[in-house]
This record gives sequence, structure tokens and C-alpha cells, in this order.
Amino acid sequence: MKKVFIDGKEGTTGLQIYDRLESRSDLSLILLPEAYRKDTNARKQAMNEADIVFLCLPDAAAVEAVKLVENENTRIIDASTAHRTADGWVYGFPELSRLQRENIQNAKRVANPGCHASGFISLVYPLIKEGILPADYPFVCHSVTGYSGGGKKMIAQYESKDRDGSLDSPRQYGLTLSHKHIPEMMKVCALTRKPIFNPIVSDYYCGMVGTVPVFADFMKKRMTVQELKAFYREYYAESKFISVLEEELSFLPANTLSGSNRMELYIGGNDGEILLCSRFDNLGKGASGAAVQNMNLMLGLAEDAYLN
Repeated sequence: MKKVFIDGKEGTTGLQIYDRLESRSDLSLILLPEAYRKDTNARKQAMNEADIVFLCLPDAAAVEAVKLVENENTRIIDASTAHRTADGWVYGFPELSRLQRENIQNAKRVANPGCHASGFISLVYPLIKEGILPADYPFVCHSVTGYSGGGKKMIAQYESKDRDGSLDSPRQYGLTLSHKHIPEMMKVCALTRKPIFNPIVSDYYCGMVGTVPVFADFMKKRMTVQELKAFYREYYAESKFISVLEEELSFLPANTLSGSNRMELYIGGNDGEILLCSRFDNLGKGASGAAVQNMNLMLGLAEDAYLN
């Protein structure tokens, strides 16, 4: 039976991963007593006993944690930002290509994608890869998320009885346009121009919609809304979790897929100005669900095991 250790189990992502794994009969979770949760020697021993280690830590702590692993058979999935563009790490988005899935299956080190980045990459990567849009296209991405994406501190802030009235309204952040997800967006999609990324947090617990508007006359291969729907449907045909919405919608709520590992793409607008949308759970396909999906692949299990 494979052994799994979650370093940082008390954080939002760590708790979500634990909740997804605790009832599994095909895995054994290594758990540390509360008194040893931050003890370096205890953590090191647990990591080197494990087949899979999840790092659910701040970036600097994740870098230091990797140094504790001496067992060459221990494989790591890092949920932090620290290694998403690092050499020697595989980006954990298996739906991008068959090769990407195979690389994850064989990897020793996997960097779990960022939540906002997952929405952007699911839409933009296929367009660049297939030559539909140029690598220097001036992308803009608006992404709305529930407040759980801000971790325990933000959750407590939003759920406080005495909270500030400004939290009742959607709030834009990342106002310097230097959000930490931008480097992975650029590297994974092979972009040569930095996108403008506009994240927004709103007063609901979880769920996310990333939106990328596209001018059709900038396309290298011009496509209509219907043709793009067919394109994405074919591109993700082998995916267990990504699908294309066929119906026309007047509203696209962000919390519909809360609790799942699914991702839905919606193509709207008109044949001149196109709206590309990616909807998913920021705690699911945007964090813990994606991490468990990657673990399943790395252990040779069904990709969707315990994720349906």
C-alpha cells in the first residue's frame, strides 16, 4: 500500500487533500501528532518514508521542504507557487496533451497549477499550440474567485460577524498587474507578451470563472464561436474532467462546480468579439482536486479515482 504524507495539512489546500484521501482504502496516510507538526526531524522522517509527499506550504517553506527529501523514491507534488516554472519540475495539468500526462505519470517532482492560472491556461494553451493565436497576442484575463482562495486568514475575515462592509462587494486585487500566477501562465502557454491579469474576489465561499476576450481579426486562423466550441470539444475529448458547454447562457455563475474536480469551458460573444470562459472550483480543479488527480496518475491509478 502506498504511503502519503501531507506537509502543511492544516492549511486550506492541505485540509482539502486530507479530506479527499482519509477514507481511501488504497492509500496509507502518514500523520504526525500535533506537537510534531512543525518539527523538522519528524517531518523529514515522514517525507522519506512516503511514496508521495504533498507540500501545502508557503513558497519559501516549500523550497526548504524539498531539501529534506533524501529518498530517491519519494515523489513530490508541490501546491505552492515555488516550483511552477522551475527546471526539473513537471507542470501538473495533464489535459494539456498526452505527453504532459505521460510526463506527470513518470515525474519525481510535480508542480500543482495555480487556480487562476488553470482557467487561463485551459483556454489559451490550445490556441497557441495549434497556431490559432500568436504568442505575442495582447491577452487580458478577468478571473473571479470565492474568498476561500485567500486561505484561512481571508476566510476568517469574510466569515466574521463584525466584518467590514466593503466585503459585501466584489473586490479587484493584484492592482500592480504583477500577480504571482503570471509567470506560469506565460511559460506554460509559451507567450512572448505578458498578459494583463485582473483577479477579483467576491463574497461566496468557492468557485471560479476565468474569462479571456479575443478579437477574431487578430487570429492567425479565424474561427467562429461555433468553430471554437468544436475545436475545444475535440481538443479535450479525452479529458475526464474538462467539457464544453453547448447551451447559450445569459449568466455564468462561478460557484456551480463547487466541490467537484470538473472544469467547464464556455464560448460566447459573437464572431467578431469572442468570450472564452473557464469555470471550475478554485479548491477542486484549482487546487486539491488537481493535486489528487496528479497523485493518481503518478501512482498508476485511475486518473479520476475518488474524484467523481
